[in-house]
Amino acid sequence: MIINKPPMGWNSWNTFAWSINDQLIRETADVMVSSGLRDAGYEYVVIDDCYALRDRGPDGRIVPDPDKFPHGMKSLADYIHSKGLKFGMYSCAGIMTCAQYPSSFDKEFLDAQTFADWGVDYLKYDFCNFPKTADPRMAYARMSMALKATGRDIVFSACNWGEFEVEKWIRSTGAHLYRSTGDIGERFSAVIDIFQSQDKKIRYSAPGCYNDMDMLIVGMDGIGNVGHPGLCGDTEYKTHFALWCLNGQPLMMGSDLRRLRPEMLSLLTNKDLLRIDQDEECRPPIVTGPPWCNRPCYFKHLSDRQFVLAFFNLEDEEGSSDFRPWDIGFPTTAGFGMSLREVFTGEVKGPINDYISVDLAPHDCSVFIGEWVAM
Repeated sequence: MIINKPPMGWNSWNTFAWSINDQLIRETADVMVSSGLRDAGYEYVVIDDCYALRDRGPDGRIVPDPDKFPHGMKSLADYIHSKGLKFGMYSCAGIMTCAQYPSSFDKEFLDAQTFADWGVDYLKYDFCNFPKTADPRMAYARMSMALKATGRDIVFSACNWGEFEVEKWIRSTGAHLYRSTGDIGERFSAVIDIFQSQDKKIRYSAPGCYNDMDMLIVGMDGIGNVGHPGLCGDTEYKTHFALWCLNGQPLMMGSDLRRLRPEMLSLLTNKDLLRIDQDEECRPPIVTGPPWCNRPCYFKHLSDRQFVLAFFNLEDEEGSSDFRPWDIGFPTTAGFGMSLREVFTGEVKGPINDYISVDLAPHDCSVFIGEWVAM
């Protein structure tokens, strides 16, 4: 199974955590279709932790909580598939999940078959309560082999929070994506801390196995499990989403899609940002200027001879971010310039072959898609 682009979808954890049930998941699937999110590329509906009973059944299998999921998981998967979507589930490499539910340590092949029997297309595999004497590489390799042994195509999302330099070995286990950070919260400081931690990790991301900086907080509006009222507004969501797309991240929405504001739907379905995220070459961006700068500019190669030029102001005050072409090896004497189109406003600049400065409000960004033209 080859994953040619970072997966896109929705996960229940950021907003709902343990407050999940069959109706919520079906309603979320309905909204993904009616809102146009499915057609924009968001295809996975993923149930996170807290869906099971505390004890396994007599046959050793995980048992969905009948109060939360009275029709069982196969019925729910069939419903999601009928909507043209794919179904995702959760387990953990430790002896219990993060919320102390049954986990898959030493039961990988049984659980993988259970998930396949339910019709699962995506597995998020967490790292809580992992035995200190066990080998995480072997644990993720076992689950990868177990999923393949079922004969069903299941995307394997390895969520070990960046522990044990996971980016250096996870591709060899057969995983399709790997979490390289701790959990995100609905705070702009958390978004920036996570993004700035990727300098030495993003280089390992490539088609087939993608770096994962955790789920999106876009549109949470302070509600839910990791919600923090008043700490993120539309500007912060805009910059958060632009940073994730710039780094070619899996885009797993975490808000309550049933109450998603039109402005947030427009952001999440921005065709230019999704084109950047889903670019087939999946190249990491180049930061221009010092890496500690809080008003950075990034250059990113795209396929079809295009590129991204993105300016950010991560400070709490107004300021400018600038691009100096010599920082990416582009001489002003080349005889070529950059023709730029801003992805939010449609503004066109260029051709430009010299220094560029963009004024930005606090926490704001400006993202351009460009191409080379003769001067």
